[in-house]
Amino acid sequence: MPHPDPGPHVIEAGPLARADTLPGRSTLQGLSGGRWLRCNGCLSTLDRDVVTRNLNVCPECDYHFPMSPSERIALILDAGSFEERFATLAPCDSLQFTDRLSYRERLEEERERTGASEAAIVGEGLIRGTRVLFGLTDSRFLMGSMGSVVGEKLTRCVELATSLRLPLVLVTASSGARMHEGIFSLMQMAKVASALARHHAVGGLYISVMTNPTIGGASFAYLGDIILAEPRALIGFASPRIVAQLTGSPLPAGTQTSESFLERGLIDRIVHRRDLRELISDLLGYLSARHADERSHPLYSKESNFFDCEESIPNVLQEL
Repeated sequence: MPHPDPGPHVIEAGPLARADTLPGRSTLQGLSGGRWLRCNGCLSTLDRDVVTRNLNVCPECDYHFPMSPSERIALILDAGSFEERFATLAPCDSLQFTDRLSYRERLEEERERTGASEAAIVGEGLIRGTRVLFGLTDSRFLMGSMGSVVGEKLTRCVELATSLRLPLVLVTASSGARMHEGIFSLMQMAKVASALARHHAVGGLYISVMTNPTIGGASFAYLGDIILAEPRALIGFASPRIVAQLTGSPLPAGTQTSESFLERGLIDRIVHRRDLRELISDLLGYLSARHADERSHPLYSKESNFFDCEESIPNVLQEL
């Protein structure tokens, strides 16, 4: 399916990336670069290997460390099933933005530091045999900020899910808009939201997974039919530091956490990382029409390949 020209702020560049060359550098930062880690949750000193074997989760307090794209894909998708899409998209420096470095230099610095080409990766894969469109944002790369390429990749991922009548799973770790791209960055929120509205209009299923942090320009994460979050994830419109600067006083402790959002009904469930793949698989099995008897299931819509999710979701998580 051809895509419209995204504009002069995005270009196609280089060969298509292979799924087995996704960035996989560890997200665990050791003390002085060594074997030991300091947990941000309980301040315990931890063995890096122990944390890695525990899915980047603190064995003392269950604090969830960040994950790299390759680690996240291995956690959720069937082994070897992921095929990356739209990997050749690259940003242009339309504004000639410069702070300490020029924007072009900063992008090169981030690519060298993280091994990633941009802050979003999207593609197709399987979750226990169910085909899905899958995307994630990477907080290591310019804090996962929403630049023109991030917005274009996510939009194309949603549109592909809509055209193929497949479920969509997006995992978010983002800090908001990318100031280096100005208005081009701000346009992406509306673009992704519009694509999700079209996906929803034809009965498309969208499962959103919020991780730490999900801030600002990651507003698409709030539009899921089902919204999951990892424990103690930072979630909000702006970071606590920005809120304190603007209001002159800090927010109450715990306000911008997944636990607070669950208490106020803004997300559906907090899920430990070890249980995430199983729950998503169960949701797909419950809601996808390929697992249903079309003749007897009252929620099946003949106009799409999905159930009418809005009617069934209030009971889904209670039953699973």
